[in-house]
Amino acid sequence: MQAAPARVEVTDLLHAWCRGDEQAFGHLTSLVYQELHRIAARHMAHERPDHTLQATALVNEAYLRLVNAKDVDWRDRAHFLAIAARTMRRILIDSARAHRYLKRGAGAKPLSLNESLVVQGKPGADLLALDDALKALAEIDPRKSQAVELRFFGGLTIEETAEVLKVSPETVMRDWKLAKAWLLRELSHEACNET
Repeated sequence: MQAAPARVEVTDLLHAWCRGDEQAFGHLTSLVYQELHRIAARHMAHERPDHTLQATALVNEAYLRLVNAKDVDWRDRAHFLAIAARTMRRILIDSARAHRYLKRGAGAKPLSLNESLVVQGKPGADLLALDDALKALAEIDPRKSQAVELRFFGGLTIEETAEVLKVSPETVMRDWKLAKAWLLRELSHEACNET
């Protein structure tokens, strides 16, 4: 198993890329490719079985979007992975909306969430419902919504999430716990309204 790239090296490459070094982004992606693929695989594990994207294709699509994101003020490795995870999430949400549109309201197949994810023990919440709930949470408490996005979609650790959000790990754990409870309530409420 390959060791994770040094945070300093990734941060240096991000800053070089922002300064216009085109080769820095290629070197950066080769350093973090395994992590990007892990994030993509995590996303794809919760998608419908007949999804047209695979993890590698999701990484490639995210790469195409990230390569044009030169105006982002990249802070460090965790920030880059958070933006990559958000980009992958947006790609999958766009795909889910297109799929639902093609089905003409027939509805997408449900996304089962296991116990290690946001809504413990409550299968059947789909990606669009989760996205809607996260948007609603962001209106009430943006930091809690970001914590969910970074932990659930990005697979970042408590410490990495704290680094991105510039808060303590304890604050992230508290936000994570409260956000999970809030999302459980929202998604349960939505499921009751659909029946």
